[in-house]
Amino acid sequence: MMMRRLTLCLALFALAAATLRSEETLRITPFISDDRVVVSFELNDAYNDAVREAIASGLRTTFSYQLELRTPGWIDRTVGTTIVSTTDLYDNLTRRHTLTRTVDGRVEDALVTVDDAVVKTWLTKWTRVPVADTARLDPARDYYVRVTTRTRPLGGSLLGLTKTITGQVKFTFVP
Repeated sequence: MMMRRLTLCLALFALAAATLRSEETLRITPFISDDRVVVSFELNDAYNDAVREAIASGLRTTFSYQLELRTPGWIDRTVGTTIVSTTDLYDNLTRRHTLTRTVDGRVEDALVTVDDAVVKTWLTKWTRVPVADTARLDPARDYYVRVTTRTRPLGGSLLGLTKTITGQVKFTFVP
């Protein structure tokens, strides 16, 4: 009886782990522009059949990204943080997507489109997102940018967990 329970628990854990496994890749490119650290990134393969089905059903679909500029060390120090998101609200009657982009809670841009390629680009690709001023950086010091993504509505997990993907890129600040 105990062995059966253990086997069942291991099977459920393996199934949950397989469900949480991610095929998406996150490409991150930090650079310096106008005395600011800015980041461009793209979440490849995230605009999949499950996302398209959620959008087509009329569910508000949101891709959120948390960008952190940090210094590595015994205790990592956060230099700057920016939270950006794109929301798609699809109207089944007019067959139009209403896309909204926010940066730190402020609406930065909005667009209405019928083009699926535009929706994919808006949800998965950002360019030149400011994270911190270079005045806060020390010359010749190592830093890294970490991007954490979350997609809603919840899906892709039997346990109802939010799908989260994290990536990071290191660089050295040379003024």
